[in-house]
Order: sequence, then structure tokens, then C-alpha cells
Amino acid sequence: MDLNKRITIFAIQNQLDMPTLSMFFGIIIRMYYAPKEHNPPHIHVYYQEYTSVIDISNFELIEGDLPIRQIRLVTAWIEIHKDELIADWKLCQNGEKPFSIEPLK
Repeated sequence: MDLNKRITIFAIQNQLDMPTLSMFFGIIIRMYYAPKEHNPPHIHVYYQEYTSVIDISNFELIEGDLPIRQIRLVTAWIEIHKDELIADWKLCQNGEKPFSIEPLK
């Protein structure tokens, strides 16, 4: 992915108010917050040139692509922090900013 495309994607993400919930092993986890964000509850995952959307409830890759090692790391992180992620999702549904969540160690 060329630099101009990365800069454009970064600018768009910031405009959408998608704060970072956690960062670990080069992976960035974000959640868009706005009233009535579309279901199912999900997170946005960024790793190098990869972007994806993962369902919090069943760990399904809804959109995008991610290397298998990073999918496993994100899945483990979701499993550990599922209750916090659901609580953050509810905050986001009310237009409130989600809380940060401890990274995978």
C-alpha cells in the first residue's frame, strides 16, 4: 500500500472518531462510537497493511483480511476481554467514548 493511500485511510479513520481501545504486538484495536452503530458488536483491527472487522460475540472475521497469527492473538484478546468489549459497545451505542482495554501480554 502506498504512502498516500495510508495517509488517506488514517485521516478518514480519525474523522470517524474511532478511538484506539488497545495496542499489542503491532496490532491496533479500535471501536467506532456513534449512536446506533450497526450490529453485530465488532471491533476494527489494523496490522501493517491489513485491516479487518471482527465480531466480538463469535470471533468471526466479518470484513477484510489479517494474517492467521494476528487473528489468533486478537481472538485470544477478545476472549479475555469480552465483557469489557461488550460494555464498550454499549457505551458506543449511546454515543459515549469507550474505555481503553489492557493489551495482550
